[in-house]
Amino acid sequence: MFAKAFRVKSNTAIKGSDRRKLRADVTAAFPTLGTDQVSELVPGKEELNILKLYAHRGDAVTVYMSGGNPILFELEKNLYPTVYTLWSYPDLLPTFTTWPLVLEKLVGGADLMLPGLFVPPAGLPQVQKGDLCAIALVGNRAPVAIGVATMSTAEMLTSGLKGRGFSVLHTYQDHLWRSGDKSSPPSIAARAQDPTDLSEEKGSLQVNPTLQKDMGHLTLEGEEEANGEVHQACGERPLSEASEDTSTGGLNHGSTDNKTLQEQMDELLQQCFLHALKCRVKKADLPLLTSTFLGSHMFSCCPEGRQLDIKKSSYKKLSKFLQQMQQEQIIQVKELSKGVESIVAVDWKHPRITSFVMPEPSPTSQTIQEGSREQPYHPPDIKSLYCVPASMTLLFQESGHKKGSILEGSEVRTIVINYAKKNDLVDGDNKNLVKLDPILCDCILEKNEQHTVMKLPWDSLLTRCLEKLQPAYQVIFPGQEPIVKKGKICPIDITLAQRASNKKVTVVRNLETYGLDPCSVAAILQQRCQASTTVTPAPGAKDSLQVQIQGNQIHHLNWLLREEYQIPRKYIQGLEKAPKSGKKK
Repeated sequence: MFAKAFRVKSNTAIKGSDRRKLRADVTAAFPTLGTDQVSELVPGKEELNILKLYAHRGDAVTVYMSGGNPILFELEKNLYPTVYTLWSYPDLLPTFTTWPLVLEKLVGGADLMLPGLFVPPAGLPQVQKGDLCAIALVGNRAPVAIGVATMSTAEMLTSGLKGRGFSVLHTYQDHLWRSGDKSSPPSIAARAQDPTDLSEEKGSLQVNPTLQKDMGHLTLEGEEEANGEVHQACGERPLSEASEDTSTGGLNHGSTDNKTLQEQMDELLQQCFLHALKCRVKKADLPLLTSTFLGSHMFSCCPEGRQLDIKKSSYKKLSKFLQQMQQEQIIQVKELSKGVESIVAVDWKHPRITSFVMPEPSPTSQTIQEGSREQPYHPPDIKSLYCVPASMTLLFQESGHKKGSILEGSEVRTIVINYAKKNDLVDGDNKNLVKLDPILCDCILEKNEQHTVMKLPWDSLLTRCLEKLQPAYQVIFPGQEPIVKKGKICPIDITLAQRASNKKVTVVRNLETYGLDPCSVAAILQQRCQASTTVTPAPGAKDSLQVQIQGNQIHHLNWLLREEYQIPRKYIQGLEKAPKSGKKK
């Protein structure tokens, strides 16, 4: 629908009554959203605009804009989310998965044909004809398109995955997406036991390079026969085999396929709990905050390719799970301060701990770990430098430097000392004083001092000289050429922002300066904090990204940046805003 440019009819701020009506419409259209989520999506006080436009085919569309991004659009009295909204709420719609090569065709306006679907071992989501669905790419749960199912899941299976499956309304990279901040899809990890992240599975499905041209036609109507051939050639099994043994595809998870997601998560929770107590927690660590136990110990014991999510277990909360473990007399938990629980004792001789056998790492996990050992993160070596401005060129030109020259502090000191000695400026009566000649007066003295200050001590002279030079810095990453830039280095900036319903979010900027990948940092924080994270372009900063985490997560950022990444405290700004102990974050 938005594959081509649209014509804007009007753009107005929403009224209070319309805002309330929109919230009611969102609640009715998407009942899975909670009240807080609806308030966050349609904020009460932040700017919200209504954009009325005509699509290139003449359809009248109403678009709701919030924070500079389209969040919803309305067509024929039906409300639809945009990809920006789905990136914040990836489970809002039933999601089908297709191949990355198909995205180009979807952006061009093609509908999604059924041969282009990737069929996971768990089967396709259950939908009815006319249901609104999200479309994601293999390896990332972040939706890249939304469409309406042209048939039910049962009909799709009956047809043998042939024919048109979805009428696509909106995609990443179309003109509606371009009306926002043009951010790329975030990296959203696959759910536990979700085999769509094929890159981490042994024997994963690979697209034969000779088939890439054919794969490009998977979304085109009238290509069912060719698509069916590619569908089989790419390693996807016929639907009749979907429920049979999947070991040939390397996607079989063993007996866990017969268990519910909740049962699998309960097992994973128990495994990480026992693994952490047996291998990571020592008696000297006690008492240990339960939040630290979860974030620093249990999460790190999670097997590669799986994600521990307590909300998906039968316990729902860590406190309930730990109460159960306390009833089994494995641990003892106490509230040492108001609202803050800690593990105060562990029975390391308990049969469940002594009999626990640590799982062997998978070959994929070993490869990843070996790779990470070869290239671990090292903080950059940062050095302050000085740049010669036009006002000080006379002082430095005798030493062969000119305007814009970059010098180290020791070089500046040597140049100034040599200049003073060469021009006989050292006071004969007091060697600690330097007489100021016209060049030094012009370079380092203020206008009101030039007729009153005739001599300066060495330390004062050097300090004033450094202050008059322009700041610069050098960053050296291990194994790379030095990077020299003018100005002061920007610290990693951590701020707290207020969102709808008085909710706080933590925003982190300038990670790239220190060689940190914002997407990797976001993934670590998402797992450690058990809170949603997003990566978006940083306002006012070209080619820079910012990470946003729900809640006040500065304690976790302090651990990650200072202890894990070894970034010096002076290069981090905003750690003082961490929540006080005992108060709700």
